[in-house]
Amino acid sequence: MTRGRLVRASLLVAASAAGACAPSGAPSVLDPRGVGARRIEGLWWLMFWISVVVFAVVVAFLAVAYVRGHRKQTRLSEARWGGPFVVVSGIVAPSLILAGVFVVSLNDMMALSTPPQEPGLTIDIIGHDWWWEARYQGSGAVTANEIHIPTGESVRLRLTTDDVIHSFWVPQLQAKTDLIPGQVNSMWLQADEAGRYRGQCAEFCGLQHANMIFYVIADEPGKFESWLANEASEAAEPAASGAARGESVFLQSSCAGCHAVRGTEADSDLGPDLTHLARRETIASGVLDNTRSELARWIIDPQSAKPGAIMPPTELSSADLDALLDYLEGLK
Repeated sequence: MTRGRLVRASLLVAASAAGACAPSGAPSVLDPRGVGARRIEGLWWLMFWISVVVFAVVVAFLAVAYVRGHRKQTRLSEARWGGPFVVVSGIVAPSLILAGVFVVSLNDMMALSTPPQEPGLTIDIIGHDWWWEARYQGSGAVTANEIHIPTGESVRLRLTTDDVIHSFWVPQLQAKTDLIPGQVNSMWLQADEAGRYRGQCAEFCGLQHANMIFYVIADEPGKFESWLANEASEAAEPAASGAARGESVFLQSSCAGCHAVRGTEADSDLGPDLTHLARRETIASGVLDNTRSELARWIIDPQSAKPGAIMPPTELSSADLDALLDYLEGLK
């Protein structure tokens, strides 16, 4: 590879690594929106630039060796460099660099384990195959796959799993933390600005691991308090006749065997709590948009959208399906 190609390749790698977000909107640790993520970004750039300097030094030595190799061979007695240089450049310098990075890493790890302020809110996060459940302590609010937090405040998460090992990761806000069967792990989140931050299971957990998506939605404190109060309330009685009929369809079909709607007889916890389903932007753990057509598809044929999901297909007449959709769209 020529020098020009080598430089272009190096710049391309650096540009790719430094890209904050892919065109598809994929989250990046290099686009931090929280205190924890900024520490991770700082450590990443430190290690990146150390690598760049080491790479440049090695390339320089290779260039010197190449030039000297085309000259008349130098006798050993004429060599200007020897044992001390090898010891310093090959042992002492790398050891000092690694020790320095180790110390910085330990400091960052300690900071990532301790929130900058005492969290005033605790959320229990339960991992399932393949969706996320969130229960807000002290309020009774329960949601799924969309976790709201207030901006500018530290929030404690208690992580458990209902089945296999999962890993909770929001690249723009914090490092990942595993969910281990029979164990409760803790972490904290803090978002500096309002926004919608994609999260992902980061530990292979089965067929739909890649589609075990969730979103952390950071709201201004006042907006968050309004959301939490609404989320803690029971479902309102359906006002329209179609929605009232849809409630009967829901309670008499397999839906009530897996889902809860607080304020009704449906209280199962096998699937997500649907009390305020209509306020969520996505369904099927981020796989589908929460629209009427996608909701109908998810009810009738969930395997077409998420093969392997434990949700069974529900056989309904067109009239019953329309009524059920009216009911679900009214759960705000």
